Amino acid sequence: MAATVADNSATEPRSAELVKGLGLLDCTTIVMGSMIGSGIFIVAAEIAREVGSPGLFLLSWVISGVMTVSAAVTYGELAAMMPKAGGQYVYLREAFSPLFGFLYGWTLFLVIQTGTIAAVAVAFGKFLGFFFPWISEHNYLLNLGSVTFLGHPVALTLSTQQGLAIGVLLGLGVVNIFGLRTGAWIQNIFTVLKVGALVGLVVAGLWWETNHKQTAVVHTSFWGDAHLGTATLTILAVALVGPLFSSDAWNNVTFTGAEVKNAKRNLPLALLIGTGVVCSIYFLTNLIYVRALPFAAIQHAPEDRVATAVMEAMVGSKGAGLMAAAIVISTFGCMNGMSLAGARVYYAMAKDRLFFSKVGKVNPKYHTPAVSLMVQAVWASLLTLSGTYNQLLDYVIFAVLLFYILTILGLFRLRRTRPDAPRPYRAWGYPVIPVLYIVLALYIEWALLMNRPVRSLAGLGIVAVGIPIYYLWHRRNLPADR
Repeated sequence: MAATVADNSATEPRSAELVKGLGLLDCTTIVMGSMIGSGIFIVAAEIAREVGSPGLFLLSWVISGVMTVSAAVTYGELAAMMPKAGGQYVYLREAFSPLFGFLYGWTLFLVIQTGTIAAVAVAFGKFLGFFFPWISEHNYLLNLGSVTFLGHPVALTLSTQQGLAIGVLLGLGVVNIFGLRTGAWIQNIFTVLKVGALVGLVVAGLWWETNHKQTAVVHTSFWGDAHLGTATLTILAVALVGPLFSSDAWNNVTFTGAEVKNAKRNLPLALLIGTGVVCSIYFLTNLIYVRALPFAAIQHAPEDRVATAVMEAMVGSKGAGLMAAAIVISTFGCMNGMSLAGARVYYAMAKDRLFFSKVGKVNPKYHTPAVSLMVQAVWASLLTLSGTYNQLLDYVIFAVLLFYILTILGLFRLRRTRPDAPRPYRAWGYPVIPVLYIVLALYIEWALLMNRPVRSLAGLGIVAVGIPIYYLWHRRNLPADR
């Protein structure tokens, strides 16, 4: 079945409707800009509480970095082999069957991509409220009380924070319609700014430690009570959720494959450079956290704002403002990158008649998937109103790792089923590196299933619901297929 789809896709004019306007710099900033959101500034507190020691805390960032780069260099082979709109959706479709591609696209649209964009949009509003107090989750534009749904109260409110988030999401949807270069230009600027902010934090930390050696933190118990064993490994595996999701969305650049110049070279390079740089900066940032604050202060930072606490310790009260500005820049760039890239997946699904047909239309003037961009923006906006998007993201952690595992397994399958297919780039370290990722990811899946069974099974349930929907959609389009 997959082979038949591949043969058809080789001649379909999907990429002809889109223009190749992204170079290596653009692709790299999409990788880096989509990875860096608000997570690096706040997840450290939860990780620290879970692992209980500075050593395990830093080790979690090392492992997540190794996993992220390992997956990226493996995806590079698939990206160079199939530089098409939709990226990972196409890889799963070609390696296994259209069902697997649909399940990924279904989950991506329902909550992975749109839920992440929504969460980042609200974080953007939250930190912009530092400078404009009127923007607050407690300041309502609309308040109709609440209703009970499935035994839980649902607020019928619209805060100024949510209103701003919706306005930005819809605005970015519109802006990205006006040409690929417009979105890429915005992405390049904001990625440079936010990478500069993180590098600035690291440099400031090194400067501060050099000039305040007498007050720099020395952790007397670097590894705490940790002993190498199943219990410690399980705790570490569960704690990896934070660093892995702070590093996630690096695969978004593959969604734009049909619009990348010299994609067979630039996509693998962008994946390697982007993930390598970001993961290195992440580790150094967390090293500064550990050197600047007592570990208990990291664990119990006010509202989990560890980066803000670090900046306040180093530069005083001005630190909070500097960090709020950095997060505003970071979250805006992240929203833009994920909005630009995600729309290409639903566009590819629509071209395969697995999504609403209008989503597969390209604006004839600007050569962008305009309808797909706006459908994504509207759904993400609705998720900001639900107030449950953080829960939804927790639920799909299990499912997201599952799709990464399946995609890398797809590389092995394609090596066997299509040995003569052109491979401009071959996965570095194959098969050791891909196997390393699969083993580590499977262990994390097992740890999550054992320690967070409800959320893990709920995430799997979201994926499973897509199975009957796929067959209903497929049956609906059978007359057109014949």
